[in-house]
Amino acid sequence: MTHRFQPRPFPSLAASTAVLMTVLSVVGCGSSHDDNGNSAQPPQQAAQTFACDDTMKAGFKPDANTTVLLVKAFKKGDALLLSGAANANTPVAANDLCMVKLNVGPGNPGPADAPSTQAGIGIEVWLPTQANWNNRIHVKGGGGWAGGNQALTTAIASAGTDINFAAGVAMSEGAVSATTDTGHIAGGGNWTMNPDGTINTATWLDFADRSLHEMAVKTKALAKAYYGKDAKYSYWDGFSTGGRQGMKEVQAHPEDFDGVLAGAPAMHWSMFQTSQLYMQLAQLRDLGTNLTPAQLNLVSNAAINACDVVGGQHLGYIPDPSQCRYDPTTDVNVLCQASGGTNTTASCVTPTQANVVNKMWYGMTADGSVPSPAVDNGINKTLASNQKWYGLNRGTTLLGLGGPTVFQLAADQVAIELQNPSLSTPTFRNATGNGTDGWKQLSYAQLSNAFDRGVALDPNFAFINTNNPDLSKFRDRGGKLISYHGLADQLIFPTGTINYYERVSTQMGGTAAIQNFYRLYMIPGMGHGLSNGTSNPTANPPLPTTEQLYGLITEWVEKGTAPGTITASAPATATTAAKTRPLCLYPLKATYTNGDPNVAASYTCS
Repeated sequence: MTHRFQPRPFPSLAASTAVLMTVLSVVGCGSSHDDNGNSAQPPQQAAQTFACDDTMKAGFKPDANTTVLLVKAFKKGDALLLSGAANANTPVAANDLCMVKLNVGPGNPGPADAPSTQAGIGIEVWLPTQANWNNRIHVKGGGGWAGGNQALTTAIASAGTDINFAAGVAMSEGAVSATTDTGHIAGGGNWTMNPDGTINTATWLDFADRSLHEMAVKTKALAKAYYGKDAKYSYWDGFSTGGRQGMKEVQAHPEDFDGVLAGAPAMHWSMFQTSQLYMQLAQLRDLGTNLTPAQLNLVSNAAINACDVVGGQHLGYIPDPSQCRYDPTTDVNVLCQASGGTNTTASCVTPTQANVVNKMWYGMTADGSVPSPAVDNGINKTLASNQKWYGLNRGTTLLGLGGPTVFQLAADQVAIELQNPSLSTPTFRNATGNGTDGWKQLSYAQLSNAFDRGVALDPNFAFINTNNPDLSKFRDRGGKLISYHGLADQLIFPTGTINYYERVSTQMGGTAAIQNFYRLYMIPGMGHGLSNGTSNPTANPPLPTTEQLYGLITEWVEKGTAPGTITASAPATATTAAKTRPLCLYPLKATYTNGDPNVAASYTCS
């Protein structure tokens, strides 16, 4: 048996933090501010700075676990790549930049060919020039299992030119930015299991928690080493897994960031991932096969048509899914003629098929039961007695989770919870066996057991569920948090974000109290990303922009301007005029008053 490197004791998070805090006391990282957002730090002495060259490899040593892998200077106009030839799609540097790749060990030792064997946490940092730096750190979160090329010296992990990419942040905004591979390069969840099939707690810790804190600390230290002074402000900006990562920083490391922007946060990780598989399993157990895409779209669009009317007009998306109780089992327009309906197309559904869609909307139950939507449509601030977790909102496209292809993360998560790799898809591999789509044979009770196992194993997964409602330390240090979630998110059930906000409110003195530091926007029609998430391709819902949302958190932190109602926009299309809509602070909702329902001025937040 060969090993990639010699085994080393894996430090506890507390021990690692202690080392890092010692580094911080020497390097002087971090920032603090008064109530007006002004720096509350004493004047700093200029420190010795590093050039953007290989001298940084020997000079930047914040601790024994950190190694500089690569330092690369890019001039304005250079192609952003490390190997191969540039083409028409290769991003080009808009300004001079310095890219630094770090590895933070000790990683996880093991057989050289095992996915669980990792050299450490890869971090890719982008630094604008001294003249262009805006004294901010603005790091970006990851997606999915969040593996990447951050530790590779032949490839760039985040080379886009807009602020969705770390390089783009450094170029266009002038902030120091960074991303992390969270401790693994490969995609998929193979790294989560040791070769003997047991849970790999070391790599889970890196993924769920440690990589985020290390990126924050090392990025601050590198900025200090490069510019000779601390950043004035530090921000986390992430969506999906990146949203969860931001929430983990708020909960576990409240000192790391002044402001956190967390979109569609993948909190309650094991709960919603397991429930994603329920979307498939309900079809297999009740029908023996999947509904067709045409059937899923027919029923979903019927829900939109039933619940999208405002001011006498169809919006094309459901503005308030909590008020939609559409039931396809009673809709003759979608039921097949042979089942008492009037639909004669191939996409018609039987009452049993329609009830399966109700299950997708209601959410996972232990036995596959679902109440009548007239009694309970599944959108509850707290889970109903028979709900394991929430479902998709009516009007959301069902093709992502309910279509013919299983969502990979869901299959991986269930295999990990039951420590049986065969339950995942064939892309999941382990020395004890590979995935064989065994999830297809699970009963409702067995999936419910996997759900319960995921909750029970959360400590082994480094508390990946990220649902601690006590944010008092972040509040007390003056941090600000903005979260947002699309009400037509087709991958992460948005009611879970409402559930968490309500729990924080209960824990910390009520909505008015927590809005002093934590504000939430629920966005009608928005899917998993700043895009249309409905089954209606022409819906064109008004949506915020990345820049608009990031501007909210910087204004709150730096100027004390707390965000309130904001205006979302949709450009004109070939079939629709331009639209605007107010986005209200949760728990307020946009209430139509009069006028054009596609104009923001026609609403108030109440």
